[in-house]
Amino acid sequence: MLRENIRLAKRTQRFQDSNRIERKSFREYARIDNAVSEYNKELVKLLNQYNLAKFTLKHENYQNEAAGIFHLTDPHFNELVNLAINKYDFSIASKRCKLFVEEAREYFKLKNVKNVLFAMTGDLLNSDRRLDELLAQATNRSKATFLAVRLIELMILDLNKDFNLTIANVTGNESRITKDIAWNDIVATDNYDFTIFNILNYLFKGSPGITFLNDGDPMEQIVRVGNKNILLIHGHQIKGKTEKAVQGIKGKYAAKGITVHFIISGHLHSARIGDVYARGSSIVGANEYSERGLQLTSRASQNIHIVYNSNRIDSVKIDLQHTEHIEGYQIEKEIEAYNAKSVDRIRKKRTIFEVVI
Repeated sequence: MLRENIRLAKRTQRFQDSNRIERKSFREYARIDNAVSEYNKELVKLLNQYNLAKFTLKHENYQNEAAGIFHLTDPHFNELVNLAINKYDFSIASKRCKLFVEEAREYFKLKNVKNVLFAMTGDLLNSDRRLDELLAQATNRSKATFLAVRLIELMILDLNKDFNLTIANVTGNESRITKDIAWNDIVATDNYDFTIFNILNYLFKGSPGITFLNDGDPMEQIVRVGNKNILLIHGHQIKGKTEKAVQGIKGKYAAKGITVHFIISGHLHSARIGDVYARGSSIVGANEYSERGLQLTSRASQNIHIVYNSNRIDSVKIDLQHTEHIEGYQIEKEIEAYNAKSVDRIRKKRTIFEVVI
């Protein structure tokens, strides 16, 4: 009888322990779910109060001979670089973004462009999954999200002074929230690029002269510019030799009855312009990985494209490396509010050894 009572008591205790663990797990899950739900409600409420519609313009549509593509890729806004040949933080990023807009405006005006595709092809924020990336951050990615939104918002408003804009976005690999790269829509949208794009969409809702493309594949999107089908991808889908890979991608769409005339991508932080594709570099420029890990020389640059109705596409690489003469977008208050680190704060004093003879 004693042994049987002990056995029953142990079984009862096991059930109690199991139920306690399950209840604790459910409580933790419920708390997180409730917190995220409330956070989202407050975020949407805040965004609904912040409307930029009164600051944008709808420009008259003439019979223009060309349309423009403003290609923003791989800005890695929260990355911090302090090399002898390159510095990068949010302040420098604002200067390079401003220079990019100013130079693009000159080219577009020269060709009498009125309608521009503002194409973002991923990696708006930097990865933080590896230790060296975690250390090379200006701030955490939640805070960096709003700084990135502010910078892109200012770029859109600046360009809209002269052009109607269509905003399109695909997600990159470094901005993903999950650890592993995945190809289905659910995981592909678990990405800071997707979050930033949708916050911008909220901010510019109902804005004249600004159109957001919300539908489509989050990783590959075809946009009709003039009379050309332009495919937007991040670039980590391109494997092996670029020309063969590009031809394979075009063949995949051809099998679906879709003709892809031009492909724009990023990912490798190295500009390359071909006949049927163009790869943008990065606003960052050289960092520790490219300089020491890959032994590559890199410069900050971005691409623009002018698509003519006469079956012609011109592509231009705009060098953004040196911005000493540029006054960037005014984001100092935001940088201070989010307590973002800068290159000046991390710069170490170096001792120069001198041998006197």
